[in-house]
Amino acid sequence: MFTVVYCVLILVLVTIFLVATLLVFPFTVPFDRSRRAVHEISRGIAMACLRLAPGWRTRVEGLENVDRDKVYVIVLNHSAMVDILMLYWVPLNFRWVSKREIIRMPFIGLFLLLHGDILIPRDKPRKAVTMVMDDGKKWLCERRVSVAIFPEGTRSRTGEIGRFKPSAFALAHEAGVGILPVVLTGSRVVGKGGRLPWKHDFGVQVLPPVSAEEVAARDPKDIMDETRDRMVAIQQQKI
Repeated sequence: MFTVVYCVLILVLVTIFLVATLLVFPFTVPFDRSRRAVHEISRGIAMACLRLAPGWRTRVEGLENVDRDKVYVIVLNHSAMVDILMLYWVPLNFRWVSKREIIRMPFIGLFLLLHGDILIPRDKPRKAVTMVMDDGKKWLCERRVSVAIFPEGTRSRTGEIGRFKPSAFALAHEAGVGILPVVLTGSRVVGKGGRLPWKHDFGVQVLPPVSAEEVAARDPKDIMDETRDRMVAIQQQKI
């Protein structure tokens, strides 16, 4: 019963927020190249989804590591769709790098377009990398907006952090920005048969960033390996 009520309420809220986004978009985007207004509406949706269930709690740690005056390539682990909602606890304006197929999903696809996210074709790896680099640098360097990437490239089937792909770290190197690692726990909230638990704990841990100076001075692969090791260590502590 809880799952049905929760899903109906979320559907109503998402519809309201989508209408609000469509109304705000044409009046703000010409003057707001960073799409801050659209991002804040998306953040409102995420917060509503995570706070609507009375028994759901999110523990957020490490926000002191976030400098709101800087932009980052944000790297985070990925094991469920809820990961997308959880990152909105981080107080930064960011664009997602996402697979293009998601655009077909009701509501979500339209939000991605309005948000200005980088939608890559996973069946064309070279084109995908080029889009990440070109569009990523446009957001980071020209519009001063962070870019969020799942460096594993896909969801982890076990929940453990998998191998990283280098594009996020190469992007940070070329754009001359820092890397902000974020470790998410508890995002596998959907149980058997699509049921949702009445009580659940989520965790968002923001790690100290790799500075832009360090990113520029070092090999991106070495930074990639060290960042993964740091994230794995934090995840193991939280389990």
